[in-house]
Amino acid sequence: MLGEMWSFNGRYKILHMTWFAFFLSFVVWFNFPPFATTIAQDFGLDNAQLGTIGLCNVALTVPARIIIGMLLDKYGPRLTYSLLLIYAAVPCLIFATAQSFNQLVLGRLLMGIVGAGFVIGIRMVAEWFPPKDVGTAEGIYGGWGNFGSAFSAFTMVIFGIILAFLPGAFNFGQPESFKILFFPEFNTAILNWRAAIAGTGIIAALYGMLYYFSVSDTPPGKTYHRPKSARGIEVTTKKDFWFLLAMNLPLTLILMVLAWRLQKVNFLNGTGLAIAILALVGLYLFQTYNCWTVNKDLMTGKKRYAPEDRYDFSQVAILELTYIVNFGSELAVVTMLPAFFEGTFSLDKATAGIIASSYAFMNLMSRPGGGLISDKMGSRKWTMVVLTVGMGIGYLLMSSVAGTWPLAIAVLLTMACSFFVQAAEGSTFAIVPLVKRRITGQIAGNVGAYGNVGAVAYLTVLLLLTEASAGANGGEPVMAAVNAGFFQVLGITGLIVAFLCAFFLKEPKGSFAEFHEGETEMTATPPVEEEATY
Repeated sequence: MLGEMWSFNGRYKILHMTWFAFFLSFVVWFNFPPFATTIAQDFGLDNAQLGTIGLCNVALTVPARIIIGMLLDKYGPRLTYSLLLIYAAVPCLIFATAQSFNQLVLGRLLMGIVGAGFVIGIRMVAEWFPPKDVGTAEGIYGGWGNFGSAFSAFTMVIFGIILAFLPGAFNFGQPESFKILFFPEFNTAILNWRAAIAGTGIIAALYGMLYYFSVSDTPPGKTYHRPKSARGIEVTTKKDFWFLLAMNLPLTLILMVLAWRLQKVNFLNGTGLAIAILALVGLYLFQTYNCWTVNKDLMTGKKRYAPEDRYDFSQVAILELTYIVNFGSELAVVTMLPAFFEGTFSLDKATAGIIASSYAFMNLMSRPGGGLISDKMGSRKWTMVVLTVGMGIGYLLMSSVAGTWPLAIAVLLTMACSFFVQAAEGSTFAIVPLVKRRITGQIAGNVGAYGNVGAVAYLTVLLLLTEASAGANGGEPVMAAVNAGFFQVLGITGLIVAFLCAFFLKEPKGSFAEFHEGETEMTATPPVEEEATY
């Protein structure tokens, strides 16, 4: 596979076009951080408001990944990905033309939906690659696509400078779109952040149209498996139905946390917070109703699944926990790492940003590496355990980094920790397509949503630690202690999940098979529908 993947034919064309779609979605999703300081100056934002914008960027990704997973299973990845990329232009233009903090928040909230694109490619790649290669293929898709965040960090400012010198049509009619950005390395440069952010959305929309006319949902002759209903996840035992409802609850609770943070920065007043909480309770009840509708025959005894058609929802729950601690921690760490290096080693912002980007750069090889190890090690379960243990230990070691350390050692530790984090992500999604094929989109959506649950939870912990430290020290947080506590939380939660994986994660059936469930060597064509036994 590794030798053939450089071709642009057949399944490799699909892989390359799909990881690039994911790459663009991440460029769009992370087009704010490179301009954070400049935008804060433009709008007079304080640190709490900037932190809230960061939370908003990942908040709606939680429900969006679930909804996208449902649409994906019903309509297929080709149409779903194309429409999502076209939609990306909308929040980009809202954010690029914003005139107030509230408009910035709205733009980033809507931008979070773009972050749901990841789950679409998971199913697309799984349709085109056999189980024995799916870990490596999903790792390449996830790792190379995820590199979009690092690409955005390195290039958005450059694009902003270039666009500042183009004709007035790129100015969005806003004189403040031309700002002076001071770099320590060279003279002042003009920066048009509005045009740069809008441009990423327009490019994504154009690629969405190209994607639609260039790919197909499955290889020729294969059938795209759809669930009978995509309104909620189909389970195969009664106890799994109650387990499903329990695992849906944190998705709602984390959105309540976000609403509370929005009230703290005066985006919502007391009445608005109450309305938001009631709306989220209603959303959970609506989600529960949809799950009941899908599984009503099972719960009323009218339907029973044959043993070979059952799957264990506890495996989905374990994978959700793994994605909290690996991808959730990555999103949180990417947000705070530049400030961590700047404060710990007294670096200027530009140098700290470049060094911190080493964490995201590791995605190019770490996530594919995790998938490859999962394919070759012979046990997807123990690959998951070992990588998660390594991640937990890495974060605990990072909690001890201090200004007295040699900078090179700190950077190497960051890169080593990043390898385990991102390889664990690859290992998670080497298992996801093997749980239950016909609902892969919904499973990927729920697991992916838990990554954002982790990000919001970890960032909230960081904000609370910062506020507590500031209150205990006359208003000035002791950032060394805050950062140490933050990394300790990441490390301990990672080791706890590794322990759970060791005892409760099961090796998926057909993990290293030549063909997908229902396929044969003669036809490689699955049956039209997997029927349950009544």
